[in-house]
Amino acid sequence: MIGAGPVGLFAAYFARLHGLKTVILESLNEPGGQPEMLYPFKKILDIPVFQEITAADLTKRLLAGLTDQDLVTGHKVSKLTQDDGLVIDDEYQVRSIIIATGNGAFKAKKFPLKADGAAEDRIHYFFKNPQQFAGQKIGIFGGGDTALDWSQELADLAQVTLVHRRDQFRGMESSVDKLKASGKVTFRTPYLPKSLQLAGGQLKIGLKQVGGDEVREESFDQILVAYGFRADNRFVSKWGVELKQGLIDVDRAMQTSVAGIYAVGDACGYPGRVPIIGIGFGEAQIAVNAIMQDLFPEKSLTIHSTSI
Repeated sequence: MIGAGPVGLFAAYFARLHGLKTVILESLNEPGGQPEMLYPFKKILDIPVFQEITAADLTKRLLAGLTDQDLVTGHKVSKLTQDDGLVIDDEYQVRSIIIATGNGAFKAKKFPLKADGAAEDRIHYFFKNPQQFAGQKIGIFGGGDTALDWSQELADLAQVTLVHRRDQFRGMESSVDKLKASGKVTFRTPYLPKSLQLAGGQLKIGLKQVGGDEVREESFDQILVAYGFRADNRFVSKWGVELKQGLIDVDRAMQTSVAGIYAVGDACGYPGRVPIIGIGFGEAQIAVNAIMQDLFPEKSLTIHSTSI
């Protein structure tokens, strides 16, 4: 298993139900993937069974089902050879691989203004403990779901200003309406950051009105940048795995163009796919079932625990 995000953890759990031995290789230093890394406190609303659950609690529950599994963190997979099976990084010999890397290795898109060391320490691209911003003046830059989620999470703890280059937001309209109705977040739209300096213990950021001449200065104790991430799963192409529009191409059994290698979750793509965790859980079950049928064609497979 490559990737220890929610879908990868569930895939390992489901494989265990079928008696398969797995090893999970995760490039980050802890499991949980992007939800755990970027928004562990966020309430996720589209996980089956749970009306709402935080990313941190979801990770905790998924890990609870993996007591007998090997989980290797801080291991970025780079090499694959085919020699009596599949060999990963000259260390792990396996019969099958499930790629569950989500959007792949990701790096935050940086704030566009140059900052020295002291100022850079006040610029953040993710956080796990909202209390670190309590009682402070915080600027949040971005217009997607992450920026909106951060604004909601910090609205009761800090003085929050949300800066976006458009009047319209890319995130959920319900989140925007909720923030505006609360009156706890100041909106600065449409503005782009044009200057930055550290003075008097605060970041002084000049904001230029998009499509206009107005320039205003805002002062923040710290800022959060949610301009998105540059993600990349292209490392699999050197294994012969085909991609389409940056996503791993799979068939109906979730198998890639290379026999024995499967992909699930947001790492893969096919017509009509919806990029949500619940879909990834189902894909993990399909992949594990396909692996079982490939490895043990003579075995009668129990498709699911409620089968009659």
